[in-house]
Amino acid sequence: MKYKPALFAVLTAVLLTLGGAMGHGVQARAANPDDPAGCPTCLDFNPRLEACTVILVGKNASTDGSVMTTHTCDCGLCDWTFRRVPAKDHQPGEMRRIFYSDQFGTWPPDLGLKWDRVPVDGFTGLEIPEVPHTYGYILGAFGYMNDKQVSIGESTIGNVEKLENNTPAPKFDITMLTIMAMERGGTAREAIQVMGSLAEKYGYGHTDSGEMLAVADPNEVWLFEIFPVGALWTPASGKPGAVWCAQRVPDDHVSVCPNESRIGEIDLNNKDYFMASPNVIQLAIDQKLFDPKSGKPFNWKKAYSPNDVSAASTAGARVRLWRFFNLVAPSLNLGPETNNMDFPFSVKPEKKLSVQDVMNMTRDKCEGTVFDPARGLQGGPFSNPNFLPYGFKLDDKAYNTPRIIGVNRAEYVTVTQARKGLPDPIGGIVWLAMGFQDTSCFMPLYNGITEIPRGLQIGDHFEFSREATRWAFDYVDFHTQVVYSHAIQDVRAAQQKYEAPAVVRTPMVDKYALELYQKDPAAAAQYLTDYCLNNIAAVTDAWWKLGDMLMVKYNKLWIYDVKARKRAPLLFPDWYLRLLVEQNKLTPKETDEH
Repeated sequence: MKYKPALFAVLTAVLLTLGGAMGHGVQARAANPDDPAGCPTCLDFNPRLEACTVILVGKNASTDGSVMTTHTCDCGLCDWTFRRVPAKDHQPGEMRRIFYSDQFGTWPPDLGLKWDRVPVDGFTGLEIPEVPHTYGYILGAFGYMNDKQVSIGESTIGNVEKLENNTPAPKFDITMLTIMAMERGGTAREAIQVMGSLAEKYGYGHTDSGEMLAVADPNEVWLFEIFPVGALWTPASGKPGAVWCAQRVPDDHVSVCPNESRIGEIDLNNKDYFMASPNVIQLAIDQKLFDPKSGKPFNWKKAYSPNDVSAASTAGARVRLWRFFNLVAPSLNLGPETNNMDFPFSVKPEKKLSVQDVMNMTRDKCEGTVFDPARGLQGGPFSNPNFLPYGFKLDDKAYNTPRIIGVNRAEYVTVTQARKGLPDPIGGIVWLAMGFQDTSCFMPLYNGITEIPRGLQIGDHFEFSREATRWAFDYVDFHTQVVYSHAIQDVRAAQQKYEAPAVVRTPMVDKYALELYQKDPAAAAQYLTDYCLNNIAAVTDAWWKLGDMLMVKYNKLWIYDVKARKRAPLLFPDWYLRLLVEQNKLTPKETDEH
């Protein structure tokens, strides 16, 4: 395609217009959270129902035998801080305080760090007996991996309105449940039973509605879904305070949850693949969500969280489910018009997935499809897939825009690996990309680390800080968005320099850590801690420098060649210039005959 010199004033106007539309979307009012057939990326959006994407990979579906989960923490306003909570032994009679933690809440830094305040400010009034030993774990918005490699990824799925319970009667929200799973679950199955039993006894809901968790260990991965049971529930009712169901992903399969309930028909006699609360069907009957006389089998998602739409019918607002199956099993020929309720629970991928494949999948933007948000005018002259991340209204009409997997409001993204054949401190890895994964870099946090760097424990959306690790990645992202098609190439080069080698050298790190562990587990823990912290420091420093470089290279919407000390104009595509001529009624200049 032929390019011509830039018209900078016009570009600025276009960027300001699109940026204004983006801001307008963010400030829009929330839609009814119980209308899953609505437009989740239109102006009437509900961020709680389109927040996160979770990918689940069985051990025989991965290239190295690891069990993987992901969590794209797609919020845009949530707390992004991390901690390492140590294991602890407890004396008989000790009690565990239960607290609420609204996953969408943030606090000004001068009020203190989230995990210092929430356990006190959010105390529910409930204390339960401690267990003799609680596992240590890595904690972000949720618990992500504990000492036994039990790992978690989260996605909000919503539920029918009559199940909501926003009263103080339920004492558990989803964050607290993941923390209890981390502290008390030695396997994925144990973690599920811990969460399910506590939610049944003490109630689930408060600030949360329907939620899904990927729950994994080195042997298997389960998809766990939980809903409140209605605002009239109290502990005195004698009935379960939650309804939940879990389905195991076959070892050679992969699955996904893109903010939609994924469990369909269930077989509770098959205990190796299904677990559920005792009210799993009866609640649906009582709430008139399922008629046992209909002759139809009970279907979990149709009863509690139906989503009767498709990628095509929502113009891409619900494209992630189709896109995932399109990526991992294209020969199934599942078209975008396929109803989301009809997709299989899981599928055997046509090629096994590496951890780098999964990282790349979290960055997917439906490239090459009609749902690619960078195509045509939406992406602007520099093919930016991040313009109009929400739908919009114009002349009293609502329009959808695609809601892709790699959306630019991520607080961070995790890819967990649970690996058998290695001691738990070495076998477990949480790969962490701070900020938007597209312009960030996945960094390993081995399960055996004893501390988290200070830069990951601090930071806030509304106060810039060079001490907060997250801001280094936002700094790069900010400079990338302006001239995306150019700057993203510089970012990709940095990812190849820092992310790809970290993935490749994992076996070498494993080997040396294992040799140390066999002689002195404490020495292995120190080695892994030093390795992870040094890597994070190096990547963070590199990203600050990358941001500086992007600022200089694309300053004032030119291209500055530092070595040659020259500048050249950015080039705009012909299609854009033709639209400019048409829209502004420009006329060509007269031919200079002299």
